[in-house]
Amino acid sequence: MAPNSRIIIARHAECEKNVHHDYTVLDPPLTELGKKQSEALTGVTQLQDEVDVVVTSPLKRTLQSCRLSWAPAIERLGGLKKVICLPQAQECDDWQCDIGTDREELEADPEYAGFNFSSLEPEWTSKRGFWGSDAAATTNRAQWVRQWLRERPEHTIVLVAHGDIILKITAGAEGPSGPVWGNAEARVFEFDPATVESDECFLRQRGVVFAADVR
Repeated sequence: MAPNSRIIIARHAECEKNVHHDYTVLDPPLTELGKKQSEALTGVTQLQDEVDVVVTSPLKRTLQSCRLSWAPAIERLGGLKKVICLPQAQECDDWQCDIGTDREELEADPEYAGFNFSSLEPEWTSKRGFWGSDAAATTNRAQWVRQWLRERPEHTIVLVAHGDIILKITAGAEGPSGPVWGNAEARVFEFDPATVESDECFLRQRGVVFAADVR
């Protein structure tokens, strides 16, 4: 783990599910407003200049949010192929809208060209076992993400993820944090020194760096 590592966690921008509340559409993309919300985050110049690695859930709305929001940092770091697609950061529920797209389909879609999907094994969309949607599985997966972040050597890490899994990743000993963040909201965290060496390795918030106010 990098000493005094900083974790910037961002929720994806507005997607079609957020507007129509239709949970039956598989892996919905961003709306036009969502794209504008994402692009607004590129203006946080200091953070863009300091990011050492960009990580994203591989659902369509997070991939798009990542590419648009963190474009300056991604370009500086070597392009989309350097972005880490982390299937463990996918959303909790097993609604169709929260199930990811198969690797082969993503690779064939020009919208997502350039991302490295080599980490996507067939079972990542199964919503079973480790990938399950029940409370125990999602809590375990969120802890796995914190442990993974803890072992990264970079100092400043961006993670683009989803509302419910973010509340579990940023949980404390009492359980998930709350309430759900706004679309395209980004906050800065660090590891809690009291638990950083434990399995839980909880995070503590250092501030809100961006909350979209784009209409």
